[in-house]
Amino acid sequence: MSDPNQELENSVSSENQSVLSGESEKNKNENTGDFNEEVDSSPLEMPKKPASAYVTVSILCLMIAFGGYVYGWDTGTIGGFLNHIDFQRRFGQKHKDGTYYFSNPRTGLIVAIFNIGCAIGGLAWSRIGDIWGRRLALVWVTIVYMIGLIISIASVDKWYQYFIGRIISGVGVGGISVYSPLLISEVAPKQLRGTLVSCYQLMITLGIFLGYCTNYGTDHGYTNSVQWRVPLGLGFAWALFMIAAMFFVPESPRFLIEKGRMEDAKVSIGRSNQLPADDPAVVAEVEVLAAGIEAERAEGNASWGELFSTKGKILQRTILGIVIQTLQQLTGANYFFFYGTQIFQAVGLPDSYETAIVIGIVNFASTFPAIYIVERFGRRTGLLWGAAGMVCCFVVFASVGVTRLYPNGKSHASSKGAGNCMICFTCFFIFCFATTWAPTAYVIVSESFPLRVKAKGMALSIAANWIWNFLIGFFTPFITGAINFYYGYVFMGCLCFAWFYVFFFVPETKGLSLEEVNIMWEEGVLPWKSAQWVPPSKRDASYDAEAMANDDKPLFKRMIGK
Repeated sequence: MSDPNQELENSVSSENQSVLSGESEKNKNENTGDFNEEVDSSPLEMPKKPASAYVTVSILCLMIAFGGYVYGWDTGTIGGFLNHIDFQRRFGQKHKDGTYYFSNPRTGLIVAIFNIGCAIGGLAWSRIGDIWGRRLALVWVTIVYMIGLIISIASVDKWYQYFIGRIISGVGVGGISVYSPLLISEVAPKQLRGTLVSCYQLMITLGIFLGYCTNYGTDHGYTNSVQWRVPLGLGFAWALFMIAAMFFVPESPRFLIEKGRMEDAKVSIGRSNQLPADDPAVVAEVEVLAAGIEAERAEGNASWGELFSTKGKILQRTILGIVIQTLQQLTGANYFFFYGTQIFQAVGLPDSYETAIVIGIVNFASTFPAIYIVERFGRRTGLLWGAAGMVCCFVVFASVGVTRLYPNGKSHASSKGAGNCMICFTCFFIFCFATTWAPTAYVIVSESFPLRVKAKGMALSIAANWIWNFLIGFFTPFITGAINFYYGYVFMGCLCFAWFYVFFFVPETKGLSLEEVNIMWEEGVLPWKSAQWVPPSKRDASYDAEAMANDDKPLFKRMIGK
C-alpha cells in the first residue's frame, strides 16, 4: 500500500467541474509511521507533512471525541451506584430482614433504560446537524444530557424520578454518539481518519475506567448521598467541558459548503491540514467537495425512506451499518462487564469495585493499540482477526466455566485454577474486542454513507447498537441465572456469524477519502477485492474495473486469499 500520509489528490479545474486525483494504488506495505518520506509535489497537491504537523488537528479531534468520555463516565458509574448503601436505601427494595436490594427487573430498568433513551436521541436529533451544523448539534444534545443529570441528582427517594432522568440523559448521549464520530470523520485528514475516529472509543474506555475509580473512592469514604451524587455532579462538569470545546473545534467543511459558506469551509480544511485558507490545495479540495454536494443537492432533500433505496447502494450500506453495530454488541463484551464480577469473586476477589477497576484498566489500555491497528492493518482485517480471537476466548471461557469451575457443584468451593484461567481469557477477550470491534464499528459507520444521508444513516445504525445494548443489559441477569456459562456459547455463535459477514459484506476503506468510498460502493466492488481497488483518477489502461465487481473463484479459494 501507499504510505497513509501520502499526498492528497491533484486537482484539475475545468469550466464545469474539478476532479481531485486519488491516492496511488494501495498495497500491503502501507506504514502510517513514515511521514518523512520525500515526495514530489505540485502546487495543487496537499503537501506532505511530518507527524508533528498533525498535533493540532489531533487535539481538536480529541476534544470532539470527548463526547465518548461523557458516555463512558455514565457507563462506569451507574453499575457502582447499585451497590452503594445510600443508593439502595433510597431507590431499592427491602428484604424482610431489613436489608435493601435491587430486583432484576428494577436493576435492568435503571441501568439499561439509558440505552433506550440513547436510541431515541440518536434518531430524534439526526436532522439538527444538517440544519445547525455538527458543532451546535453537539452543544444541544449535551445540554439535554445535563438536564437529565439534574433530574437524577435531584432525586430523593423515588426510583422512577431517577429512572426518568436516566432516559433524558440517554436521549442526549444518543445524539452525542452520532455527531462526535460524524464530525471527526468530516474534519480529520483522510490518512488519519480511522485513527482519530477510534479516539471516540478511547475516550469511552477512559470514562469507564475513571468512573470505576470514582465509585471505589466514594464507596470507601462515604455512606451518604455523596456516594452517587458526586459522580453525577462530575458528569455535569464533563458536559460543560464538552460544550466549551465546541467553540474551538472546526465545523465540518462539508456542512459549510452545503450552506454556501465557501470561505469558512476553506478555513476549516486549512486548519485540519495546517495550510492557509487560500492555499491552492485547499481551494482544490473545496471545489471537489462542492461539486459532489451540488450533484447530491440536484436530487432534492433526502428523506428517511432514501436509506432503503437501492440507488447508489444506499440500502446495502444501511444494512451494513445496522448489522455491524448490532454485531458489536453481540460479541459479548457487555456480558463480561456484567458477569465478570462473579467470576473474579470465585477466585478470591470479593470487592466488586476492585474487580471493575481491573476490567477497566484492561479495556482502556487495550484501546491504545486500536488507534494504530485501524490505520495500519485496515478496518476489514481488524474485524476478521478480532472476531476469530474472541471466538477462541469464548471456546475456552465457556468450556472451563461449564466443566471445571465448580467440580463439586455450585454449592461447593470453586476451582481456583479454573477461575484463573477464565480471568485470563476474560482479559484476552477484552483486549481482542477493544483493539478491533470496539472502535472499528464506529469508523465503518462514519465512512460508509454519502453526505446526503450520512446523519440519518449513522443515527439508524447506532440506534441498533443502543437497542441491543439495552436487550443484553436487561436480560443478562435472567439468562445467566438460567444457563450460567453456557451463555458464552451463544456469543461464540454470533461471533462466527460476524466473521463470515465481515468477509462477504464489509469493504476495506482505509486510505480513501469519503468521496472515494462513495465511488467504490457505487461501482459494486466485491469486499474481498476492495483492498486492491484504485480510485478512477489514478487508474491506468491495465486496470480492470469490471473484474473488481466479479469473481468466479470457488468459495474456499476466496476465503484463503488465493
